[in-house]
Amino acid sequence: QVRLVESGGGLVQPGGSLRLSCTASGINFRLYTMSWYRQTTGKQRELVANITSGHSTTYADSVKGRFAISRDNVRNTVSLQMSNLEPEDTAAYYCTVPFRGSPYWGQGTQVTVSS
Repeated sequence: QVRLVESGGGLVQPGGSLRLSCTASGINFRLYTMSWYRQTTGKQRELVANITSGHSTTYADSVKGRFAISRDNVRNTVSLQMSNLEPEDTAAYYCTVPFRGSPYWGQGTQVTVSS
C-alpha cells in the first residue's frame, strides 16, 4: 500500500523559511519522480517542484530561486526547502507520486505566510 506523509508546515512571516518533508512507503522510492503541489481554496492544484529518480529538478516559475527540492533515497523522503516566503505561497502543500498509472497523494500540510 502506497502511503505518503507530509510534515513541516506552519505559520511563518513574509521573508521567512520552512522545510517540508514527505516520507513514502509501499514503493521502491528511488525509482520514482516525486513532486510537490500546492492548492489554495477555489483553485486547482499547481505543480511547485519535482525531482526525478536521477535527481533532475523542475520548478514553477513563481518559486524559482526561492525553493529547493531534494530527496533522500535512504530515508525515502523528499523535502522542499522554502525560503523568502511570500503571502502568495500560502496554500496546502501535497506530495505525490505516480504509481502504476495512478497518482498517490499525501494528506497535505498547510503553509501560511502572514505577518
